[in-house]
Amino acid sequence: MEFSSKLLENAVYEMSQLPGVGKRTALRLVLHLLKQPQGQTERLAKALENLRKEIKFCSNCHNISDVALCEICANPKRDQGLVCVVEDIRDVMAIENTSQYNGLYHVLGGKISPMEGIGPQDLSIQSLVEKVKSGEVRELIFAMSSTMEGDTTNFYIYKQIQDQELTTSTIARGIAVGDELEFADEITLGRSIVQRIPFETSLKANG
Repeated sequence: MEFSSKLLENAVYEMSQLPGVGKRTALRLVLHLLKQPQGQTERLAKALENLRKEIKFCSNCHNISDVALCEICANPKRDQGLVCVVEDIRDVMAIENTSQYNGLYHVLGGKISPMEGIGPQDLSIQSLVEKVKSGEVRELIFAMSSTMEGDTTNFYIYKQIQDQELTTSTIARGIAVGDELEFADEITLGRSIVQRIPFETSLKANG
């Protein structure tokens, strides 16, 4: 792709680094921004700069937050003994949109994937295990995507905490095998949370 401007080329290159954005799409987006009022582009740039500099991760659940303790963990009306284990922030948003869950979350930041070089040490698993061992958690809900990596992550965590006195459950398989949680419709996902099953039962079903 030939560019008449180095500034344009650099902007297109940076935009094309975003997931799912090829160079042609990046060019279309950059040209669109050039057609907008300068103030709008500057607000976008400022919002991204502020996001990068000021965003925090909740000290309790590792969710993205503006403050040290996110709004969900700080809410006294939430069930503090119920913790839903998810892969990332998109899953928190998906479950919250169902309005069917009133507990807390624990964001792992990914899932175990040897093929991608991601091991347990690369995720926030240890802090979850410590939280469980402290006696704070009454029930742990595994809400990972129903993929091989998701199941592997669930099982690894289960093995770390199976000697603790708490209930472990997993979302009902209203979510199709191989599906990512964030793409499930709200009704299906909500029912999967409400109709969760004991994790041991899911092990026997998959065994």
